[in-house]
Amino acid sequence: MKKVICKVTYDTTCAELIKKNTSGEFGDPAGYEESLYKTEDGKFFLYVNGGAESVYPEENIKRMSAAKAEEWLNA
Repeated sequence: MKKVICKVTYDTTCAELIKKNTSGEFGDPAGYEESLYKTEDGKFFLYVNGGAESVYPEENIKRMSAAKAEEWLNA
């Protein structure tokens, strides 16, 4: 997925996957995935996607500060 936020392009195909968390099983309408990525220039973003009844019912990218990314990793 690719998304431009504040004139910065975040692209899952070009960034480094740091960690992925999943909740639920494949096909679970409440299940979801969160994947933390780091761009070549050191920016972090979270790719999210899930079932219709999950906290992420639509595919999306959310930018994150380095501090928030570390907090997410340690949670």
